[in-house]
Order: sequence, then C-alpha cells, then structure tokens
Amino acid sequence: MNKNLKFLTQAGIIAALYTSITIVLAPLSYGAIQIRVSEALMVLPFFTPAAIPGLFIGCILANLNSPLGIIDIIVGSLATLIAAWITWKIKKKLWVPMPSIVINAIFVPFVLKYALGLPYFPSMLWVALGQAIACYGFGYPLLVLLNKSKIFK
Repeated sequence: MNKNLKFLTQAGIIAALYTSITIVLAPLSYGAIQIRVSEALMVLPFFTPAAIPGLFIGCILANLNSPLGIIDIIVGSLATLIAAWITWKIKKKLWVPMPSIVINAIFVPFVLKYALGLPYFPSMLWVALGQAIACYGFGYPLLVLLNKSKIFK
C-alpha cells in the first residue's frame, strides 16, 4: 500500500473512532468530572505517527458536540495534539499514557474555569484522575494488546 494512503487511512480511522466513542459516551466525555474513554486511543502515536492528526481531528470533531463551547474545541483539541506528539516521542511503554494525563490536567481546567467558572487547581485533580482512568485503565491494556498483535508492524 502507498505510504501516503496508509497514513491517511490510519489517521481517518483513528479520527472516526475517537469522535464516535466520545459522542456515544457523551455523558462521561464532557464536563467538570469526565472520563473520556476515547482518550484510551492516545496510546496509538506509540505505534504510528498517523495517530497524531487522527486524534487531533477526532478531538475537534468530538468537541463540536461539547457543551463547553468553542473554547473546548480550540483548547481541548490543541491539548490532544500536543499530548499525541509527545506520546509519539516516547519509547518506554509504561510512560506512553502519561502525556495525555499531564497535558490535559494543565489545559482542560482553563476550559472549565472559563466555561463553567470552576476553580483551576481542584479541576486539575479531577481531570488528571479521569485521564488516568481512561489512559491507564483502558489505554494501557490497549497498548499491550496492540503490541502483542503486531498490527502496526
């Protein structure tokens, strides 16, 4: 398969998965206390750089549905882009979920403060907890499974 076509196909599938999972699980995906299960897909840059634009576009599309408005579309999606790029650089499997937890714990509380008036530091803790559940609870097992399957090799 042509490398560009493979890249675009992978990015498109990842974007569609991220968007679909986020919207289907919308009650969990948005708000002050959230476990965005689609963040489990943030382990995918470990396997393919196509996951970086895929996750970014998927987050933009998912956040079009966000009750938090345009700030979530912009800030939340940029946080995903940054975390995905950092994840791509990581070579130790145990640390792969960490960028999404840390970056979102820094960026998303700004969205929550602006959109809902919530205090920044308590929001940091809640976002980090939700991200840890999604990224280590769901993402790390996905990472192990995909690594064993050799699907990206």
